[in-house]
Amino acid sequence: MTDLKVLCVSPQNTVQDAITQMNVSAAGIVLVINEETRLLGTITDGDVRRGLLANITISSTVDRLLSQKTGSQYAQPIVAESGADPTKLLRILREHAIRHLPVIDAQNRVVVLVTLDEFITPETPPLQAVIMAGGFGTRLSPLTDTLPKSMLPIGDRPILELIIDQLRQSGISRVNLTTHYKKDIITSHFGDGDGFGVEIQYVEEDQPMGTAGAISLLDRSDEPILVINGDILTDVNFRNMLDFHQEHHADMSVAVRYHEFQLPYGAVTTDGVEITGISEKPVIRNLINAGIYLLNPSVRKLIPSGRRYDMTDLIRKLLENRRRVVSFPIGEYWIDIGQVEDYDKARADVAAEGFSN
Repeated sequence: MTDLKVLCVSPQNTVQDAITQMNVSAAGIVLVINEETRLLGTITDGDVRRGLLANITISSTVDRLLSQKTGSQYAQPIVAESGADPTKLLRILREHAIRHLPVIDAQNRVVVLVTLDEFITPETPPLQAVIMAGGFGTRLSPLTDTLPKSMLPIGDRPILELIIDQLRQSGISRVNLTTHYKKDIITSHFGDGDGFGVEIQYVEEDQPMGTAGAISLLDRSDEPILVINGDILTDVNFRNMLDFHQEHHADMSVAVRYHEFQLPYGAVTTDGVEITGISEKPVIRNLINAGIYLLNPSVRKLIPSGRRYDMTDLIRKLLENRRRVVSFPIGEYWIDIGQVEDYDKARADVAAEGFSN
């Protein structure tokens, strides 16, 4: 059973405080309590991400995140009464398909938190990964004149090695690498993956096949596929992404994050010839594609074989077929090293021993 000291936050704590506590406890949940330790609600990783999509920032208070859950299926925490035997606790966890169960006393005070992992040995996530590592990286020339983009060093290791290590830490042991440009450098470095704690299969592209086309070359599998671009550095927890994907019954989940930029001009709104408003150099905030995707196995049937096909094409096809595509917002560290200035920033971030936005 998990120590309550690292699990509890107050309504006045920030969302960032809640995220920090989740990371400290590694439990994937925090309990929101009042001064008398009475349970007011729970915040899970999924709650935080749904809050981000609702424009709740990490500097917002926890009570705002709780209010966001009002009226939803996540509004009231599922709890057990103190004194319930292990059989009953496990039954509640299974009946509600949840992983965390607060136990409360007669005054609604939290006694302990039990987790499904205490009853069942955690399983390796039913997931294989695909890293798109075949690109030319022309925007990074001359750095990529002798190295594929995914093998550029970040600290003392190539970025591709950092991605593979992140997958391994999430429990993903089967990794497919799509290769094309200077593929021998990649295969000679990683071999079969044994030295890196994973099993690596190579998917060779005779010609560039886009961000989705190479998936059609994979061996058949009944498992979901995590796809990540080979120039992404992030500390996203891929287990959390899988949980979110399954919780929302998605056919495809697309990692997204907010990007802000300031318009260098005054923005004018009009109605016909009439000016109805003006804003001086407004900040534009939009969600962008973060280059990480989770696909159900059935989605692979929509990817044509033998030709270029991008993830944007696949997303459009799924939407046309009324399949469920959901956004998985990430607030964790994330950077795309596709340009020299971003590559330099990633190197500086790692040198500073931390991934921070």
